Amino acid sequence: MKSISKHAKLNMLALAIASVFSSNALSASDPEALAAAIAKQEAELSALKIQLQQLAEQQKQQALSDSQAEQLAIAAEQKEAELLSKSHWDKFSFKSYGSVIYTSDEYYDNVQDTSPERRNRFDLERIVTEFGYQFNDQWDMEVEIEYEHGGTGTSLEYDGFDEFGEFEAEVEAGGEVMIEKAEIRYRPSAAFGVKFGNIHLPVGLSSTLHKPSQYLTVQRHKSEATMLPAVWNENGIGIFGEVADFHYQAQVVSGLNSEYFRTYDWVASGHQKRFEHVNADDLAYVVRLDYGNFKTGSALGASYYYGNTSGNRHKTNKLSADGTVEILSVAGAFVEGPWILRGQYLYGTLSDSDAITQANKTTPGLKPGNFAQVGSKSEAFFVEAGVDLGQFTAVPITVFANIDYSNPLKEVETGVATKRYENTWISAGVNYFPIPEIVIKAEAGVHQVAVSAIPDTNFFALGVGYQFSL
Repeated sequence: MKSISKHAKLNMLALAIASVFSSNALSASDPEALAAAIAKQEAELSALKIQLQQLAEQQKQQALSDSQAEQLAIAAEQKEAELLSKSHWDKFSFKSYGSVIYTSDEYYDNVQDTSPERRNRFDLERIVTEFGYQFNDQWDMEVEIEYEHGGTGTSLEYDGFDEFGEFEAEVEAGGEVMIEKAEIRYRPSAAFGVKFGNIHLPVGLSSTLHKPSQYLTVQRHKSEATMLPAVWNENGIGIFGEVADFHYQAQVVSGLNSEYFRTYDWVASGHQKRFEHVNADDLAYVVRLDYGNFKTGSALGASYYYGNTSGNRHKTNKLSADGTVEILSVAGAFVEGPWILRGQYLYGTLSDSDAITQANKTTPGLKPGNFAQVGSKSEAFFVEAGVDLGQFTAVPITVFANIDYSNPLKEVETGVATKRYENTWISAGVNYFPIPEIVIKAEAGVHQVAVSAIPDTNFFALGVGYQFSL
């Protein structure tokens, strides 16, 4: 219709011009009439010029609209083609990190030994692979598999019908292959999310900073290893979220098993990862609140763990007491410019520790060996400080100093706690980053035991670690 209207206007214009020239011919003999006719023609021509300009503007606007519509159509087609060609593989993610280390330490054969022997060792400490899948904007999952010490490990299975209840070990190789995380997450907003499955407990900084570039020492901090399971994970459900600079977590998870509590690492060996089935008669409860982000910079945080343990024993008739474990952790980090400072304090209590010790001594199949009393209280801390010299020079090196302290036998319910398990490690070293994904470490230090008859020992360690993501 628009094109017909434009042609009609052009026809009308032609007719008007023709009539003007015809009237000119008729009135050419009369000067006054001729002047009037000329004035009339000029007025009509002016009007016609305005109409022509308006018509030209309309045509220009129409052409512009048609061009924009064509561009939008092309963009829509390209977007549709992009969405159609997008593969489900784009929703997958893969990450990996690992480390290999060399250590030279002086070892004691047993707790009575006061003459250490130096041993040098290589260890493919761990290789970790992380697989993720993003279902949509709100749902995703992640599976983390850890290969420790280059082997496949051992497992324990409890057989209640063999010799009145035995722990049977299936030995396959010298290391471990473990599912360290297998969780599904639902996060509709940054302020709230839910995760369930096999999840990391937010107790101890190693659960957050466990990749080689996230701690300065060659090995993860020894102080934490004498109290807690390494990168502690349990089956359960948790909520999490971020509000402003505050990060919170709350979890209900499977508890520990007091059958494996020991003097030298307190409740750490009570982690049920060694069993084919995880008992959940006693659950545990965890809360954590952080201000800032430990992974990216400066932060302060605290966590609290509470759970009974005796209900998770396979031989439940050996112990009627609760065996309640409580753990408080407080941590801080200052990472600004070239300066790195991190620290953590752990404090734990165990009720009924005497009863647990007596019950473990007489449990068939455990082969407990040395069963000194399990601590009713335990504590540990570390402080590491470093300077990134790469901020001042072209060489990407960080120098550091570190102290780790642990006392898993801080107090006992009866008697006097031995100082044999009170240890301090003081060290210094360097981290070198040839590329951002690889770190080469060296560390040397002294190990002190809080018993005057036991001499201080020296240790040295080298390590290479990597991490990447696809």
